[in-house]
Order: sequence, then C-alpha cells, then structure tokens
Amino acid sequence: MKNIISTSNAPAAIGPYSQAVEINGILFVSGQIPVNPKTGEVVNSSIEEATNQIFQNIGEILKTAGYTFADVVKTTVFLTDINNFAAMNGVYAQYFTEKQPARSAVAVNALPKNVPLEIEVIAAK
Repeated sequence: MKNIISTSNAPAAIGPYSQAVEINGILFVSGQIPVNPKTGEVVNSSIEEATNQIFQNIGEILKTAGYTFADVVKTTVFLTDINNFAAMNGVYAQYFTEKQPARSAVAVNALPKNVPLEIEVIAAK
C-alpha cells in the first residue's frame, strides 16, 4: 500500500506531487531544493548553505516517515554548475559518514526557482 508522507517541517510540494511516498519499506523522497520551510524563502547565499538547507529538509521528511540518513540507499544530485560539486560534496559527506549510499550527480541547465542544486533520496528499511 502506498503511504504519502508530508510534514510542515519541510517545504510543501510546489506541484502535483508528494514530499515523499513509502511503499513496501522503501521511501522515495522527491527532489528537495534549498527552501526554508518556515519562511518559504530560497536559501542561496552559498552552495554550502543551500546544500545544508536541502539536507535539513530531507532529514525532516525522513524523520516524519520513521527513517534516518543511515537508511538512505541512493541519492541523486542535480547541479546547475558542475563546478559546485566539490563544495556540495563537502556538506554531503557530513550527512553520510559511513555506509554511504549509491549516488548520481549530474549537471542540468536550470532548476525551479533558479536554485543551484536539487537532491532526491531513496531510503529502505
């Protein structure tokens, strides 16, 4: 059975999709952009700050669904400038310290709200 996950501690979906969907012990978290859920404002002063905001949002969604970062098995990172990879990766490494998930990182032309990156994750129990 498909379970829709939603929390006010992460930005609301800005389209016809859910923050996350859980099915058969697998959690699919929609791509998160660096939006502060309290203010609705984009956090974009640096790639590090943007990446950290995204992971805070992902963490809230994981927690709401009963998962942690240790349960994440796959991530996908979308960057509008591949030159930001190293800075993003420095923050990313703080959230995945051991048994790191599989990851894809790709450069894209543009993202919603002109943000520099978006990250989606899949977690499993």
